[in-house]
Amino acid sequence: MTSARTEITLDVLGSSTGRAPQDPNPNPNLPRGDLLNGPREDYFKFCVPLFHASSTGNWKAAKGILDQRRDLVRFAISEDYLTALHVAASVEETKPIQDFVQKLVDMMDSKDLELRNKNSNTAFFLAAGAGNLNIVKIMLKKNKRLPTIPGNEEVLPLYDAALYGRHKIVNYLYEDSGKLASANGWTPDRRACLLLRCVDFDIFDVALDIVREYPELASDASILKALAPKAHALKRVKPRLIWRIINSISKAMHMKVGYAENDTDALKFLNIVLENTIRRKEKEYIDRMLEGPATNLADGTQEYTSRLLFIAAEMGNTTFIVELLRAYPNLIQKVNHDQLTIFHIAVMNRHQGIYNLLYEIGMTKDNITMLQDKHGNYMLHLVGNTSKEMRRQTFGASLLMQRELLWFREVEKMMPPALREMKNKVGKTPYEVFSENNHDLVSQGLSWMKDCMVVATLIATVGFAVAYTIPGGYNGDPGDSGNQGDQGNQGIKGDPVFIHKRTFLVFVIADAISVFSSSTSLLMFLSIVTSRQGQRDFLYSLPKKLMIGLVTLFISVASMMVSFSASFFVLYRKKLKWVPILIAIFAFLPVIIFAVLQLPLLSDMFRSMYDSRYLFKPRRRILYYD
Repeated sequence: MTSARTEITLDVLGSSTGRAPQDPNPNPNLPRGDLLNGPREDYFKFCVPLFHASSTGNWKAAKGILDQRRDLVRFAISEDYLTALHVAASVEETKPIQDFVQKLVDMMDSKDLELRNKNSNTAFFLAAGAGNLNIVKIMLKKNKRLPTIPGNEEVLPLYDAALYGRHKIVNYLYEDSGKLASANGWTPDRRACLLLRCVDFDIFDVALDIVREYPELASDASILKALAPKAHALKRVKPRLIWRIINSISKAMHMKVGYAENDTDALKFLNIVLENTIRRKEKEYIDRMLEGPATNLADGTQEYTSRLLFIAAEMGNTTFIVELLRAYPNLIQKVNHDQLTIFHIAVMNRHQGIYNLLYEIGMTKDNITMLQDKHGNYMLHLVGNTSKEMRRQTFGASLLMQRELLWFREVEKMMPPALREMKNKVGKTPYEVFSENNHDLVSQGLSWMKDCMVVATLIATVGFAVAYTIPGGYNGDPGDSGNQGDQGNQGIKGDPVFIHKRTFLVFVIADAISVFSSSTSLLMFLSIVTSRQGQRDFLYSLPKKLMIGLVTLFISVASMMVSFSASFFVLYRKKLKWVPILIAIFAFLPVIIFAVLQLPLLSDMFRSMYDSRYLFKPRRRILYYD
């Protein structure tokens, strides 16, 4: 339904022309500002209630106002010259808001949707930036020109949606843009900016379509710079387990059957960019593009602030580095201003995917491992500094210490024997650097284990005491005469009263398991505390004892709760049966909570113990393969 074009003449509006003489906004693309510049009582009578109704999607309240003044759909209701549609389009998209916008748009002409606020933004522009897809569809159905109307600083709605990472909006508007056709307002500069924003926010499906349509945009160095830190986006999609098994079998049988890893849109996009840069440009251009601008230092050297290769190495972007090295192998021995290669950076940040590429480059790795930085540190010295990345990923000081030792031992084997004990410029060997920087992990790990030992001691004490205070007591005890009439409980003097009950048997077995498992856990933690506690003990011995101790500690807690619950089934076997059932349910809550809280630690321990053998020397080549 379209609104009437005849304006209602009120004192606040001025003359019958429908435009107040004092209106400071003669631009026809701006909403009418009569109510903002007229008497304040009209502002509070119409603008404020309509603003509140538009913000909440309250159509009933808005309709009461619009029934009095249908032309208010074209009036500004705030100092920023927002119409009711502007307000509703920019808030969070809910079902009431969608219904509100639909009914409001039905009251407007298609031309009314082109009204702009003080910042030159249409309601459609605001909806696209807010990510309100359904509202965008409602308005686009009414006016097909809206995507071509730029907003503030001549920014198109599609670009604004990409600027805020609105993936669904970008996909929808790109399909409607005619592949960024010039007729829709898209210039080469606008296309390049949109492409970069899509890369920044991982909208690679649209980015891929753009470079396929406009390959010249892929040669921009800023695109590679944006891709360098995106390790998460460039990972290949692995096939399902069944297909991986089939691939292994077919490979063993020398058959080409199976399912290959899928390239993501991001990886396809990277290959197109490399095809249009590394493989087609001159060497001078490539070096300038990869190294970035140089800064002259006081000592006469130059520092490269944005070398893509080292940005990717620091972020652990293995796929990016692999594709870059395949396209331009000469990069493999490039060094930064600290005389470090990408492999040194990978060691410092504990990215084993990049480090493992050393196994695929033959004798070149010997030249790399013999390099020193400007402080005289070899690669083995660099392992001594525990990386922040490792501290974030590893749960528990003892497991972190073990992973650090694995790295030190691996790099030590990679180094030539003559360099393993070489000192840096401050006179320290690699192991001295490692020991100094990780001594706090030893104390933290042992302190944590002592706390676990206290818990195991308490459970063992409780379980041992319960064995002598069984429910119901013993035959012949003072006060058990009330039980003598129960024929099912007759027994030899000194026997437990409920010895023939199955629930009593459950109680006894659970209590025994609790005592045995807590004692085992206690002994494990005690053996850790009383060991020689050397750093190298954290490699295998201490983590194995820790895993056994925590598993048996969990078993002791679970069996203690079973024993506790069984005692109530023994005592209330005839009356109040709901009591032991309710208690048993609540008794298992601590067990569940303990299991949930300890699951990440147990998972880390399992990986540290059994998955560490696959950290290095991968069985599958990823840089050069057949």
